[in-house]
Amino acid sequence: MTESPAPRSTTPEAAESAPAPFTAADYRARMARAAESAAEAGLAGVLVAPGPDLTYLTGYRPTAITERLTVLVLVPGGDPVLVVPALEAPDAAKAAGAAAFTVRDWTDAKDPYAVTAPLLDAAGRFGVSDNTWALHLLGLQQALPGTSYASLTEALPMLRAVKDPHELARIAAAGAAADETYGEILKVRFAGRTENDVAADLAALLLGFGHSQVDFTVVGSGPNGANPHHEAGDRTIEHGDMVVLDFGGLKHGYGSDTTRTVHVGEPTAEERRVHDLVREAQQAGFEAVRTGAACQDVDRAARKVITDAGYGEYFIHRTGHGIGVTTHEPPYMIEGEERPVVPGMCFSIEPGIYLPGRFGVRIEDIVTLTEDGTGRRFNNTPREMALVE
Repeated sequence: MTESPAPRSTTPEAAESAPAPFTAADYRARMARAAESAAEAGLAGVLVAPGPDLTYLTGYRPTAITERLTVLVLVPGGDPVLVVPALEAPDAAKAAGAAAFTVRDWTDAKDPYAVTAPLLDAAGRFGVSDNTWALHLLGLQQALPGTSYASLTEALPMLRAVKDPHELARIAAAGAAADETYGEILKVRFAGRTENDVAADLAALLLGFGHSQVDFTVVGSGPNGANPHHEAGDRTIEHGDMVVLDFGGLKHGYGSDTTRTVHVGEPTAEERRVHDLVREAQQAGFEAVRTGAACQDVDRAARKVITDAGYGEYFIHRTGHGIGVTTHEPPYMIEGEERPVVPGMCFSIEPGIYLPGRFGVRIEDIVTLTEDGTGRRFNNTPREMALVE
């Protein structure tokens, strides 16, 4: 056993072929689909501020998000327009999708909302990206008091949900890198080290295997594992601890997210039973991914296993969430979500049992529905309990 992972200055990433970049045609198709979806939803258009939606639709990621208005305007039947501060215009013009949209800039001496207003129906209802600054939304409302707005999560929740083959390849690469990370972390000593130490190892490994961004490294040892979103802390991991490892980030612009629960030394019979139960629930959720299933069916299948075994009150979160250019996005695998699972949707299946003050267990894979109507996992490391030192 080593105290920490060996440095990985040379990794499989070096030999891995980077995916072909998305083209202006790709972004043009995405923007057209967003405008069409808006019309089908009864919206006059879509307004997209800097953030994951803008990156997904245009390939443009501003270097800084400030109080200056930057907004992509998509209206059915109209050409896409990106309104930007003049100082951003050169960078916007270089964006991968720039050939598919027009740049309209404004200077600090002008009112950006007055510049944007002529592009919008003065009495329309618009979908607005969730991370739009209130400052800008209020500015548009003042310039166009007859308009109204809805968040894109509410109005167009499936905007980014269905991935094309190029996106699926990126998610597969991110999942494989997370799997490599898990394989390496099993070689690391746990007992006597802090959760923060192991979390740092996970982050280094994700970056070593090609991630450009680490979003989270949850290390929940012993009683901390009973908190599903426990952040790694200074608790020293002890022999006899169950340890929840949940980690992920972005590779090639798309997310990874996987969870495995390991044990330091030999587990008790109860710990093995709970772990096996969660593994059975995770498998049931995966088997529910098929043509004709609704998102809630995945949740129901996993939850039934845990509830029937008498642990239902200790499964305290939804079974899954979508993943793509962000690690959490629609669709959600939860009771009441009747939206059908369709080919290309990518989402987690991550049931868990959390016994307060004692330990927790969670097992998570990213999954998609294939064109042949069956599920495909993007994480393929063993789901059986691994024993670590």
